Amino acid sequence: MKLEEKNIIVKRRYKTVYKCDDSVVKVFAQTHPKADIFNEALLTARIEETGLDIPKVKGVNLLEGKWAIEIEYREGKTLEEMMQSDRSNLDKYMSDFVDLQLQVHSMTSPLLTGMKDKLTRQINSLKILDATTRYELLSRLESMPKHKKVCHGDFNPSNVIVSENGKMSVIDWSHATQGNASADAAMTYLLFALKDQEMADLYLNMFCRKSDTARQYVQQWLPIVAAAQLTKDNELEKEFLMRWIDVIDYQ
Repeated sequence: MKLEEKNIIVKRRYKTVYKCDDSVVKVFAQTHPKADIFNEALLTARIEETGLDIPKVKGVNLLEGKWAIEIEYREGKTLEEMMQSDRSNLDKYMSDFVDLQLQVHSMTSPLLTGMKDKLTRQINSLKILDATTRYELLSRLESMPKHKKVCHGDFNPSNVIVSENGKMSVIDWSHATQGNASADAAMTYLLFALKDQEMADLYLNMFCRKSDTARQYVQQWLPIVAAAQLTKDNELEKEFLMRWIDVIDYQ
């Protein structure tokens, strides 16, 4: 398998993604934990088993001393690109986006990690927060209803590929868990709000209407998922996320 610079799709701090024939190849930095790479492949395979039509894992390989995941390539544009280039149809795109997320939430996968367990580990690891704040976050998390719906964990328009015929595929399942759909929606809201508050509000209103969920219930999850997002250690997001954790009163 020959990986060339001209075929790079995405370049991040810890991975480079290539288009290679009918595959996408994610090549991870040598410092990236091997267990995380194999776990991402496993999570994607678990989601395949639910029946959702997603790009399938083809293999995990060692390329020039670096671990790589090979996944099916799906031709198309990201929904994010379409939303940015055609704002006049934003309501329709957002409606389709929410419908797709609700389809994901309609699935179950009993072998996925429990969302509450993952969130607990993430909050406990955050030494940037004092012990009292971590305790309050964990107390709130413990009080929230425990569900077993498939949750993407990073559901945003850049992770949705739209083909020429309009068919949508969800990619990047490395954060998938089974848990509460409203927590997944809270994370999506935050990801929108990091870039565009107007789109975030449009999303949340539409999600709550289509799922018949009280807006206040989704908002109860915001401090918890903001803390989880802090573990990604993105300096540009830090101040924004700390505001969400700090301003909400804990009941």
